[in-house]
Amino acid sequence: MSDVRNPRPKFDLGQIVATPGALEALRDSDQGPSEFLARHAVGDWGDLDEEDRRLNDLALANGSRFLSAFVTSKGERLWAITEAVGDDGRRASTCLLLPSEY
Repeated sequence: MSDVRNPRPKFDLGQIVATPGALEALRDSDQGPSEFLARHAVGDWGDLDEEDRRLNDLALANGSRFLSAFVTSKGERLWAITEAVGDDGRRASTCLLLPSEY
């Protein structure tokens, strides 16, 4: 039985990395990366439009990449992108970054 307060991850994050801008935004907001990574891993895609949400839901089945968009407590937009290794659903890495660093 799953715990609604502590949902299980829907996919593996792979190697976790962050850009300098994302690290600075996290420091400025006094928030840690785990808060956003945990949301991303359970399928809380954050502030995305319906089309991007639909693409993420499809990625659960076809093994392609995931994108989540979050906002820090200081109002800075932060992305989490998980890249696929192949068609089998394995994930190479997850990167936290600012949209301007994409």
